[in-house]
Amino acid sequence: MSHETWLIIATIIGIALLLFLIMKIKLHAFVSLLIASLFIGVASGMSPLDIIDVIETGMGGTLGFIAVVVGLGAMFGEVLKVSGGAERLALTLIDKFGEKRSQWALGFTGFLVSIPVFLDVALVILIPIIYSLARKTKKSLLYYGIPLLAGLAVAHSFVPPTPGPMTVAAMLSVDLGWVILFGILAGIPAMILAGPVFGKYIGDKMHLEVPDYQKLDEEVSSIREEKDLPSFMLVFTLILIPLVLILVNTVTGAIVGEDSGNLLAEVIQFVGHPFVALIITVVLTFITLGTRRGYSRDEVQEVATKALEPAGIIILITGAGGVFKEVLIQSGVGDVMGNMVVGAGLPLVVAAFVITTFVRVAQGSATVAMVTGAGLMAPIIDISPVTQPELGLIAISIASGATVLSHVNDSGFWLVNRFFGMTTGETLKSWTVMETIIGLTGFAVVFILSLVI
Repeated sequence: MSHETWLIIATIIGIALLLFLIMKIKLHAFVSLLIASLFIGVASGMSPLDIIDVIETGMGGTLGFIAVVVGLGAMFGEVLKVSGGAERLALTLIDKFGEKRSQWALGFTGFLVSIPVFLDVALVILIPIIYSLARKTKKSLLYYGIPLLAGLAVAHSFVPPTPGPMTVAAMLSVDLGWVILFGILAGIPAMILAGPVFGKYIGDKMHLEVPDYQKLDEEVSSIREEKDLPSFMLVFTLILIPLVLILVNTVTGAIVGEDSGNLLAEVIQFVGHPFVALIITVVLTFITLGTRRGYSRDEVQEVATKALEPAGIIILITGAGGVFKEVLIQSGVGDVMGNMVVGAGLPLVVAAFVITTFVRVAQGSATVAMVTGAGLMAPIIDISPVTQPELGLIAISIASGATVLSHVNDSGFWLVNRFFGMTTGETLKSWTVMETIIGLTGFAVVFILSLVI
């Protein structure tokens, strides 16, 4: 057996070990990724001390970017949640679109809200609006719920600064502006098809009443009075600020180059760096949605601190994904895999989608699927001549693969199952199909774009 063949076998066993630890042993993904990385390192013939060095390098290199961005993004989202910004977006868009087009309003609401707010938190905040609309119109809960869920799921997977696409961007060393641009280009049609279009279809086919769970009523807050909510334009502007700054930075870099010596370009690139763009946004959010709306500085600080609790878990999993990627590169596995993919003539966007889809279906977590998919693709990309726009497309292809076929091993599946009062079969026919439409549409857009970029 050749050394190259053994490296591939060791990697397959390492991935199988990762899935076994997560699915059967129920070991935390952070620990499972580290164990799988250690196994591949040892099996590939790396010395023990070299493996330890690789762990430090992989963890530090990834977290140097991710920890700052995810931490700032989590603070932004938590203040938006506490202030009622998410409800304001939903109520204003529904009012502007009108009741007949409320599905579209809910889809765009989900898309906007899930950029700064985690999907599960956003669902808890907005579900009372869905309940209220369903009771008022006597339509199926899915008629309104699916468009909202589609918007939430698309932004959660496709548009930074949500952790998933942020992680992929960091691991593939891709400019965040390209990920945002292609995430929006792929995400909008995905949200439309999986949201208003599929929502109307499944709402007519499957009538669901609002679940009468006392426990749910206790957990889900009632809709706040409109006079207590921040203005729509303020919330909308705060969400747009980091996206616009980062995109302008990317466009400027593409036009004048990274080291042009142009003072204006350097200022734009500084302000548009994800670190600075998010710091500006977070400070403005603390002021406009915090202290100016009656919160004390201590209360704003408490909200910001609370936001870092869920972010810490994501940051650690991301760091372990960086270790996994670095082990694949340093062990030589990446070169072998890269040569195989290049030799097979398989487009990188297709390989990224297929690999990530396999991991997603096997173990359920979209975040783990993205981390693993990016870890496997990074060494392949290292030996391929790939431009920044092409890397952006690969990142969204990974996000698409991590979205399809959510089923019983995905925590999001059960969250939706519970809040919508569905059976397992009904959840498969609605939520699972919706997620798959999102993933396939996102991949289709990315694949088409890859043919012309």
